[in-house]
Amino acid sequence: MVYVPYSLNSSLPDETSYEKLGADLSPDDAVKIRRAIELIEPVYRDKHLESGEETYHHVVGLALIASALKLDVNSRLAALLFAARESCPEKANKLIEEEFGPDVARLVSGLERLSGLHLIVPNLSSCIHEIRRQSEVLRKMMLAMSDDIRVILLLLADRTQTLRYYADHPGTARNETARESLDIYAPLANRLGMWEIKWEIEDLSFHFLNPDAYRQIARRLDERRAERERFIDGIVVLFGEKCAAAGIKAEIYGRPKHIYSIWKKMRAKQAPLEEIYDLHALRVIVDRVDDCYAVLGIAHRLWMPIANEYDDYIAKPKGNLYQSLHTAVLAEGRRPLEIQIRTWEMHENAERGVASHWRYKEGIRGTDKQDSYGDKVDLLRELLAWRKDVADTSNWIEEFKRAALDDTIYILTPQGRVVDLPRGATPIDFAYHVHTQVGHRCRGAKANGVLVALNKPLISGQTVEITTAKQGGPSRDWLNPQLGYLRTSRARSKIKQYFIAQDNSRTIAEGRAIVQKELQREGATRLGIDELAVKLGFADADALFLAVGRGDLGHGAIRQALADSPVASEPQHEFTPRKSKSRDKQDGILIVGMDKLLTLLARCCKPVQGDEIRGYITNGKGVSIHRVQCPNFTGMVRLNPERVIDADWGDTPKAAVYATGIVAECAERVGLMRDIIEVLTHEAINVTAVGAASKQGTTRLNFTLEVSGAKQLQHALQLINNVPSVRSVRRA
Repeated sequence: MVYVPYSLNSSLPDETSYEKLGADLSPDDAVKIRRAIELIEPVYRDKHLESGEETYHHVVGLALIASALKLDVNSRLAALLFAARESCPEKANKLIEEEFGPDVARLVSGLERLSGLHLIVPNLSSCIHEIRRQSEVLRKMMLAMSDDIRVILLLLADRTQTLRYYADHPGTARNETARESLDIYAPLANRLGMWEIKWEIEDLSFHFLNPDAYRQIARRLDERRAERERFIDGIVVLFGEKCAAAGIKAEIYGRPKHIYSIWKKMRAKQAPLEEIYDLHALRVIVDRVDDCYAVLGIAHRLWMPIANEYDDYIAKPKGNLYQSLHTAVLAEGRRPLEIQIRTWEMHENAERGVASHWRYKEGIRGTDKQDSYGDKVDLLRELLAWRKDVADTSNWIEEFKRAALDDTIYILTPQGRVVDLPRGATPIDFAYHVHTQVGHRCRGAKANGVLVALNKPLISGQTVEITTAKQGGPSRDWLNPQLGYLRTSRARSKIKQYFIAQDNSRTIAEGRAIVQKELQREGATRLGIDELAVKLGFADADALFLAVGRGDLGHGAIRQALADSPVASEPQHEFTPRKSKSRDKQDGILIVGMDKLLTLLARCCKPVQGDEIRGYITNGKGVSIHRVQCPNFTGMVRLNPERVIDADWGDTPKAAVYATGIVAECAERVGLMRDIIEVLTHEAINVTAVGAASKQGTTRLNFTLEVSGAKQLQHALQLINNVPSVRSVRRA
């Protein structure tokens, strides 16, 4: 591929530029180029691109690069016309198709679509692994999205033209563009065998990103340019004479090194410029493999070989099948000289990509999937070499479509991150790839701003936005293969795990209720649940509850374990204060001025030992004991103040417990009730009743507890308030 850079010496391309665009075309095609220029001149007048470059200047420069690459007339027309769609897309589409045909219209559309892609990484310095992954995915995406390989060639030419403009017109986006060019466009050009474009993109980008290093290397190379050229010319003549004398037909030429390539080698070897052996380099191409080794012998007889700088990739090819002999010697003046020796077949394979040269350059080690991808890229690169021989453009396009990368689709997040998924993946697959919780709470999806069904397969290049609920989980319908909601095993696995955890949570709650009931029945409410679980052979309390809830462990085994427990054998005293016997303090409640009076703890406020209480004389049911803050008691006092009597707590048995209610307002989530009950269990607080109600993502949980007094209750409220998702907790 012969590539002639276009020089930016004038603000606009001149008449000579127009002649270059059609110099190698037929007269009819040259007329089309002139017609396109006549159309775009008024459209692009006073228009500028985001880079600041005049639109007219950019498209003509792009077309000149396409011409230098010997692309067909339709590619050059697309280069001139692709920016015309911005002002009036529908009118421009129709005009382009009518004037220049549907093939040009498709190229224009494809180039416009791909030119809008960007690599978006929040922090380039701290996310190197993400940069590499995103760069690789985006490079694949460019290939997968393009219906015609010419779009990719024009895309690379477009980026080269932008970098050329930035060389003379620094802008705020120059460094970002250069970074993206090194990460995406240069490797893509390398994969497609567009070496000259690759080198220009790398050198220009390096110049913008690291100007000091660029200038330092460039200055030192320039200082010795004439000397270096004389040295290489002399070496070529001398070496050629020696090969000819040995009867070997060889083509020998100097191999130029580019500044970015030199800088990378200096960094890799941690060496100064003088120690870069291939700063002066020769390439020798011969007819036969035997000649390769004969030329190697001539080189080593002429000059002293440099230790550890010889590699035989003919006898032992690289993993990508690359073959050549590499050696480095000290030539005249003890200057290091690198020599590559190969046959014409090896050279053709390396240049055309049959040896998967891109894998070697980019350091990628192939898995089966990567190898399959590499085979397809190899075919694309061969198409580039074929394009001069293919007269019928339609055949070229069909060959490219045969090499389409159709096993993966590439989807964009709203933030611009690229996600690769298997073909046929749905919005739900995409949601679970982004984050498990996004998948669980997925309720809808938009593709390119349009609502789509959750089981509709996605298409490469779409920007997908997931609508989520604040709380909730997936639908069991998603697991039904007949409904087509899932394509990836990741999403299916996450959904199954969710329902298993939810079922386990429900089973654990049922088992906990059974165990607590047995503890209460056996009078062993003070026995630690963890201790009981270990005694029964379980790792923890949840494992015990799960076994009981599933029916794997019966009531008899629990009772036997409780009977064998020394804690369970201690006498238990349940206290239910019901009667007042006066001031002898035998039942725990003192009624001032009364004797032998029946007392009942009010159900409305459920007072516990330590609360400030008062009594209310009922009709035939004795005295009901209320908390002073009880709203019911306040109303009764207002209606019948004469029935109110003073009351106080007396001495109560140590084992006394009081039933009281609490209410917790929480954010809905799986396992919430389990976590709260676990806190209460660890505090040896018995739960006798549980209730729950949910509305708009908020869950209200009601518990009836048995506590020893207000102090224990207050401590329990503080612990519950610290449980994740609990917003507030209070007494009922």
